[in-house]
Amino acid sequence: MAHRLSYVEGIVSQRGERPPASSPPSRGRRLRIVSANLLNGGADPGAFAELVDGLAADAVATQEMSPEQADALARVLPYGRLEPARNFTGMGIALREPAKVRLLELPLRSARVVDLQWPQPSGAPLELEVCNVHVQAPHSPPRRHALALRRGQLDGLLRHLQGSPQRRRVVIGDFNATPLWPVYRRLAAHLTDAALVAARRHGRSARPTWGPWPGAPRLLRIDHAFVHGVVVEDFQVLPVAGADHSAIVVDLIAPLAVAPAALPVQALA
Repeated sequence: MAHRLSYVEGIVSQRGERPPASSPPSRGRRLRIVSANLLNGGADPGAFAELVDGLAADAVATQEMSPEQADALARVLPYGRLEPARNFTGMGIALREPAKVRLLELPLRSARVVDLQWPQPSGAPLELEVCNVHVQAPHSPPRRHALALRRGQLDGLLRHLQGSPQRRRVVIGDFNATPLWPVYRRLAAHLTDAALVAARRHGRSARPTWGPWPGAPRLLRIDHAFVHGVVVEDFQVLPVAGADHSAIVVDLIAPLAVAPAALPVQALA
């Protein structure tokens, strides 16, 4: 049974249904994943859904998602699990194809995790884990409590990664951490920053993703996609109407092989 999105009592949740006969075919080896912090309902729901639709995204990870935003997104990507809220905790993963989204328990905001079956030209799909993360902002009052939450979230995420270090995966979302901060550095010690890979490949700089208000110049790079076991084809940073974060878009290609378990944890990118 497929897991199709339904909207019940302000929550878009998973329910079993057979996929429609008109389900779009696989686009081959490339996979496109989008992540966006939607400013607790501030981002325009219709404009964001239109952006996702235009990108032909395979998976969309959202943070700070409201019921209205979840409703609009579910009309574009009908599968996955969206759990909106109005208190900065709304999160979810919307999918083009059926898959079951589960929770990775973390302090304050649990991560959302899905195992995608990634179709390949050979006909044998690859399994790819996508993990949607929203790390607590360090300046959230009271600051001491915020820092403790960040440590707890990071420790829980690292335990998850270390439990299956050779798994193909993408850890994506709003990390509230620039490359200079400990949260980023500890994750980058295990995984590869997709934005840096694409920047080197295309001869450009990695772009900031956050500004102090919607429409403001982007000042900090705090939204990231960390990868392992995949090849990064491209990485984009795109504006989202009404949001203080830009959306990040990562395009992936399957590798020929994944590093054996005896090697250090590094992404093949």
